[in-house]
Amino acid sequence: MQNYYQTPVENMDRNLYPSDLNQGIRFSVQTSEFGNNSSSTASFSSNGSSISQQDSHSYIPDTYHSPDYTYTSHVSRVGFTDTNTDDLEYRLRELETAMLGTDQDFLESYNGSSSWGETNQTISDTMSEMISRGNFKELLLACAKSVAENDSITANWLMSVLRPMVSVSGEPAHRLGAYMLEGLVARLSSSGSSIYKTLNCKEPTGNELFSYMRVLYEACPYFKFGYLSANGAIAEAMKNENKIHIIDFQIAQGSQWVTLIQALASRPGGPPTLRITGVDDSTNAYARGGGVNIIGQRLANLAESCNIPFQFHGIPVSGSEVEASHLGIVPGESLAVNFAFMLHHMPDESVDPLNHRDRLLRLIKGLSPKVVTLVEQESNVNTAPFFHRFQETLNYYTAIFESIDVTLPRDHLQRINVEQHCLARDIVNIIACEGAERVERHELLGKWKSRFTMAGFKPYPLSTLVNSTIKALLESYSHKYRLEERDGALFLGWLNRDLVASCAWK
Repeated sequence: MQNYYQTPVENMDRNLYPSDLNQGIRFSVQTSEFGNNSSSTASFSSNGSSISQQDSHSYIPDTYHSPDYTYTSHVSRVGFTDTNTDDLEYRLRELETAMLGTDQDFLESYNGSSSWGETNQTISDTMSEMISRGNFKELLLACAKSVAENDSITANWLMSVLRPMVSVSGEPAHRLGAYMLEGLVARLSSSGSSIYKTLNCKEPTGNELFSYMRVLYEACPYFKFGYLSANGAIAEAMKNENKIHIIDFQIAQGSQWVTLIQALASRPGGPPTLRITGVDDSTNAYARGGGVNIIGQRLANLAESCNIPFQFHGIPVSGSEVEASHLGIVPGESLAVNFAFMLHHMPDESVDPLNHRDRLLRLIKGLSPKVVTLVEQESNVNTAPFFHRFQETLNYYTAIFESIDVTLPRDHLQRINVEQHCLARDIVNIIACEGAERVERHELLGKWKSRFTMAGFKPYPLSTLVNSTIKALLESYSHKYRLEERDGALFLGWLNRDLVASCAWK
């Protein structure tokens, strides 16, 4: 999850995200018609201002109002032309006999191959029943299934049904639904490859983005859990070492190492010599307003106050570009490597023949580290077919959005900005993009274990000393968080859903 917000910004338009809630939220998607160059717009506006729409094709506007937001959507009906309005009306009426359905277990029917050859009466009854029930999740899944099967007519019709149900200021499911629906719109219109251009909102300044990232860091225990569990394994592996070198493949804001430096300072017999090598990423560089050496200076000041001999080496390249020569390995130092919320951004064999995901693991194994820590979201969206990926994203982020409600009330001025700038971009990327453009590629712990094993690693036991600290942390947030140790790993979950997994290797 760290990082939800750590996706490349090089390809993002300026003016991507709103900077001030008081100036009004605008979240819009520019969508192109299949087979032509026309476009249409779906827009959020929080100040009630008029949002213009230009579309050369037939469209049906849908508008809903929440206490603070007006959401107006003009999405072209893909496949319709304004040269035959009778045909448009006919096709809309025909939709009632074009929808897949069964009398029972409607959702289960999406898990396998479906058939659209049911009798007209059964299909019509199923659609009417779906609408009357108003089951948002059921309708959203039906829409995703239609997109997966390139049934643009049904998908567009369901989008018009769903649009009045979503709200960026509503309940967790409806807030999440707003972003997932926009992902479907972008995918259906084949704009996923330019997703950062289709999310035409004002980009926050670096200071604003940093503040949103900080709010998310404090509002949810996910990052703190990952950092604490990884630090526990590193401290245990290095407890007798006098020269320690830590390579952090996503240094972010450097907050992970504050508690470790403080712990090393109180080590019996005196602190060790510590060197940290930090690989930077563009989003955090933008948020901090400068290069990775800003983090180095902060950590150096902390280490000095703790009387720890300290050096910092920054690597301003992406993880997929890192080579052994970048890492400054020095003989005699004990090496620890940290992969916290980072490896899922590395393209694997399904995207790039160079397979940087496994290449990095083999590179690190060749350096003979004492310990390697892995923290990742427990989600399966890397190579899963689109509809299963959509289901997984819906289930995973439902838990995330529910957990945010515990600490950020719905009238919190920053909550919408946090969700939009730190979460929504990743959600839409998962849904709308394919190939190299889809940078959010999470895998389950079982797959990570296979990758580490193939690279020659063996499991390293996590330290149980930090478990009590993590449990106290979770209790300070909500009783709905749970901590579970199994299969040599530590899992953080929300109710019955695993969200983050942490493990160590050698």
